[in-house]
This record gives sequence, structure tokens and C-alpha cells, in this order.
Amino acid sequence: MKIVVIGGTGLIGSKVVKDLRARGHTVVAASPASGVNTMTGEGLNEALTGANVVVDLANSPSFEDAAVLEFFETSGRNLFAAEIAAGVQHHVALSVVGTDRLAQSGYFRGKIAQEKLIRESGVPYTIVHSTQFFEFLGSIVQSGSDGQTIRLSPAFFQPIASDDVAAAVADFAVGTPRNGVVEIAGPERVRLADMVQRFLSATHDSRKAVEDATALYFGAELRDDTLVPGANPRLGTVHFDAWFAQTQVAR
Repeated sequence: MKIVVIGGTGLIGSKVVKDLRARGHTVVAASPASGVNTMTGEGLNEALTGANVVVDLANSPSFEDAAVLEFFETSGRNLFAAEIAAGVQHHVALSVVGTDRLAQSGYFRGKIAQEKLIRESGVPYTIVHSTQFFEFLGSIVQSGSDGQTIRLSPAFFQPIASDDVAAAVADFAVGTPRNGVVEIAGPERVRLADMVQRFLSATHDSRKAVEDATALYFGAELRDDTLVPGANPRLGTVHFDAWFAQTQVAR
């Protein structure tokens, strides 16, 4: 199959491209650097010619509310126009577990708009909802930073390694369109503050993670179940300690 990976040079995209090529597929790693820009439409028709599957892993370069919404709406419209013209048979998009429960956040309003476009596009699709990546822990630390304290919601989450995300996305890309949402998550459900404290300790950061019921998660209030998957998600196999050890070796 010919598979076009939008955002194919990013953290997840580069791993998905490598995985799919190893399976023998013709894979295009599409990004602005390769002359494919979903915001302007540049290079889209050429890249998608003869494509069977499109995997959309692109993300907004800005996290400002209006910019995020504009990115996902404009990018989505351009992408689906090119997909329909090319006769693409399966659109796979990576999104976030709990997106529909996080509308207080401007970023997640952008993801909600993206998913609406996918459902209404007419192209068979699979939306992959993932829990937060271990690689995102540093950003969570910064979001809750208050001097020597990291204030975080007492909610649960179930972080996942990027390798597990990429393997799942690749599997769904070569599978039958679900025309719905599938969920993937890490192997361990933990409190935000507990996992962040493990991360701080592992990185020799002297700050302390504490639970604060009033703390927002990137602008949104969390309930215990906001960031965790429902019944029967696909679970990754990489635990925090193994992920951290791999990350240190890579560095």
C-alpha cells in the first residue's frame, strides 16, 4: 500500500514511517520541510496521488487558542479535499483520550473541531485516542510550576511511551477503517502528581509535586476519569522506568 504520513518527521511520525516501511509499504513522510503543507495545501495533491491511506499526525505550531482552531480546521479541510480527489480509502488521525471532556481548553476545542471534520468528511476513518505520552511529562511539570512546587490535579492518568503509540497507529493504518474511535493507553494508571514526582526524582529535580484540587490541566478542570480510557483500550507494554532508561540511553 501507499501510505502518506502527515507530520512524518515528528516524534510519532518518524517512528510510524519506520515501522510501516519495515512492513514493506510505500510510505511518504510528508511535512512542510518536504514540500507538503496542509495549511496552504502546497504539495498535497502530488503527495496523495495513488495513496491508499493517510495518517494525520500533524500538530499546531502554536498553542494559542485561535491559532490552534485555525490550524486544525484549515489543515483538515485542505487534507480532505486532497484525499477525496485522490480516492484515499482510510484516514487515520491521532487525538487525545478525553478530548470531548476537555472543551474548557482552547487546544482541545481545536481537536474537537478536527474530529468533527473527520466524521463529516465522507472518507472512511479511524480516530486513535491516546493518553498522554511519557515524553509530555516535562510540559506537565512546567504547566503546574509554582516556585519549588508543582501543583497538579489529583486526577488519574495513564501515560504511554511514544514507541507504543507509533506501533498502535501503524497497526490501525494497515487495518480496516473503524469509522469511530479506538483508545490506546499506557500499562499503569496513576495519579498525575505521583507520576510527575517519579519524573522529578529521576531527573534529579528538587521540586515537589503536590495535589491541588483547584489546579487546571492546560486550562481545563479534571475529574478522576477525564484523562483515562474507557473499557478495553489497547495497552502499551512500556512502563515509566523502562521508558526513562531508554530515553537516557538515546540521549
